[in-house]
Amino acid sequence: MTGANNFSVSGYGPERPVWTRIFARDSLARRLDWPILLSALALSLIGTALVYSATRNRTEINQGDPYYFLIRHLMNTGIGLALMVGTIWLGHRTLRTAVPILYGISVMLILLVLTPLGATVNGAHAWIVFGGGFSLQPSEFVKITIILGMAMLLAARVDAGDKAYPDHRTVAQALGLAAVPMLIVMLMPDLGSVMVMVIIVLGVLLASGASNRWVFGLIGAGALGAIAIWQLHILDEYQINRFAAFANPDLDPAGVGYNTNQARIAIGSGGLTGAGLFHGSQTTGQFVPEQQTDFVFTVAGEELGFVGAGLIIVLLGVVLWRACRIARETTELYGTIVAAGIIAWFAFQAFENIGMTLGIMPVAGLPLPFVSYGGSSMFAVWLAVGLLQSIRVQRPLSA
Repeated sequence: MTGANNFSVSGYGPERPVWTRIFARDSLARRLDWPILLSALALSLIGTALVYSATRNRTEINQGDPYYFLIRHLMNTGIGLALMVGTIWLGHRTLRTAVPILYGISVMLILLVLTPLGATVNGAHAWIVFGGGFSLQPSEFVKITIILGMAMLLAARVDAGDKAYPDHRTVAQALGLAAVPMLIVMLMPDLGSVMVMVIIVLGVLLASGASNRWVFGLIGAGALGAIAIWQLHILDEYQINRFAAFANPDLDPAGVGYNTNQARIAIGSGGLTGAGLFHGSQTTGQFVPEQQTDFVFTVAGEELGFVGAGLIIVLLGVVLWRACRIARETTELYGTIVAAGIIAWFAFQAFENIGMTLGIMPVAGLPLPFVSYGGSSMFAVWLAVGLLQSIRVQRPLSA
């Protein structure tokens, strides 16, 4: 293969050992960001153990097979790794040219959710069910297309040397591109995904060098929109109840506040080192709902304690730190914006997921990146890692 993704090593003939060619300065192995790759993989493997612990005794959901979720989580991780490799092979620059096609496909998929093909899971009509236990949550992939689409528009004239920063017309076009799928997702309603997309848009605008008036205007518009949504009773009852429980944790502890209260009990009982993997009383007793997905962090808190839960946070921190370094070191605005969008996505979603288990954020139904069970989420985050790796791999060697 030729072009930007060709990593041939000049000066190394067949007489040189293969390991010399593999680990040469301009080889793919040397240019990958291994801390991100290894940290993300460690999170997925930790997630495998936590998902297994949370589901091995749940006969009502594991179809009588204690290894059902464990095997599927490992399969999802393997597919995610393959998607990452494919993304690196294609390259973020190649995907830049395919953005209109990817955007069209993602909008079509979320529109399908609003048809009879869509299914409701945990109150959100956000899924397409294919049968045989396979389903797809298109909003997870919309996060990627919003990042790529906005980056393509905002960086086009800057990377070409025509502009020092995006002008107002370009910013308006980029916001319009993001608004279409966000409005459709809001109709599902999938408020958690919309929250993530808003943060992504803010991160992208900040990284693009757009005027701060757009950033502050978007924040103001978001605040007014939230008030309007609340006043017009657009939210479903279960979403209103989640915010009510967040504002008043003692409100209906056996009802709307049950999830949060049980999550805090599970994490608080773990202490420093935890009760031991597979020995958590809250987890074994199945007191915490959705523990393999939204509340998987409670398994870590109870069974691995502060040490294990802290390790997850540290590994997430490594991913974000290395992503920030990639965003800073790339020489093209497009790569910087893509990396910044991914950073905003991972940072907010991780904070929201962990925060809701601790009672410092409202329950929003967002998975913990790399750790929670779920194919759509796992595929999306590994695609994002592939984009980050591509940005690093294709930077000039001197960078």
